[in-house]
Amino acid sequence: MAPKTSNQPKPESIAAAATNWNFLLKWLFILGGLIAGVMNALTVNNIITADAQYSYIVTALMTVGIIVGIFYFNSDDVINIGLRFMIFGAAANSISGFYKVGGYLAPFFLGFAYYLGPIVLTLVVIYFVKKYILDK
Repeated sequence: MAPKTSNQPKPESIAAAATNWNFLLKWLFILGGLIAGVMNALTVNNIITADAQYSYIVTALMTVGIIVGIFYFNSDDVINIGLRFMIFGAAANSISGFYKVGGYLAPFFLGFAYYLGPIVLTLVVIYFVKKYILDK
């Protein structure tokens, strides 16, 4: 009798599982930034200073930023993500003077910078914990 061969799925390797999580976290980072930028561009006030109307969105975006900061970005690369934060803030300030489009683009860049803030702070905390507490 011939041996029975079946097409059973093979268990995923650890590298494949990590790649799937990186793909998901990358899109979570991009979508969170776009949502923060669009919400800040469409509101009359900033979403950070608005009343309780947008507080659940701000809380969700900060939570997503912290999760992405912990699991997606490398804490040794804190300088590059900090530069992104500074560039988006500088772009928001410099583009606000453009005629007609500056009023929409500046709040978008500022909203994206608001989203990058918790990510940068999370990476800084992780970096210093790794360097000064866990390295001993």
